[in-house]
Amino acid sequence: MTYGYIRVSTSHQNLENQQMEIEKFCQLNGLKIDSWIEEKISGTKRPENRKLGKILMNSAHSGDLIICTEISRFGRSLIMIMNVLQHFLENGVKVWTIKDGYRLGNDIQSKVLAFAFGLSAEIERQLISERTKVGLNRVRREGKHIGRKKGQKSTIYKLSQNSDYIKKEILQGRTKSSLARELGVSWKTLDRHLCRIMFKN
Repeated sequence: MTYGYIRVSTSHQNLENQQMEIEKFCQLNGLKIDSWIEEKISGTKRPENRKLGKILMNSAHSGDLIICTEISRFGRSLIMIMNVLQHFLENGVKVWTIKDGYRLGNDIQSKVLAFAFGLSAEIERQLISERTKVGLNRVRREGKHIGRKKGQKSTIYKLSQNSDYIKKEILQGRTKSSLARELGVSWKTLDRHLCRIMFKN
């Protein structure tokens, strides 16, 4: 199965240029797009809130090929792009980009890249966490209040907006480690959230 993935950031932009570019590339390389995944949405949105995550990342299987014009179509941030590519490579899905010239597939180099993407994403998460801690400490030194008032219990959690998606994926047999990696959280964070949504009154 060969997928063509096209994304523009706003409804005012059109998808035709990217589609024409992919079709031209396919003609030159003897390929045919079996399914187009098109969306008009900002790359800052998490993959699970886009067709990229809801359709493409769930539909593409080992041996499938995804073609897009450039790697930035997968996301606006480096960590998001690395998580998406790691997901595809670990599942044996090939990813080709036209402008960047990437040819990621089921070979040893791509497997090494998948490991590198996962490691880089983890390092980036740690750096973000460290920057957050530094910022919070600075705010505290300035005497400003952070977070909930004493004794107030939170009703909104990190994964609250993804509850329906998480429940559906787990009920369909998705592994917690795979889902946690896609959502950019630790296995423990996902497990705690599952306990809240599966066993709440």
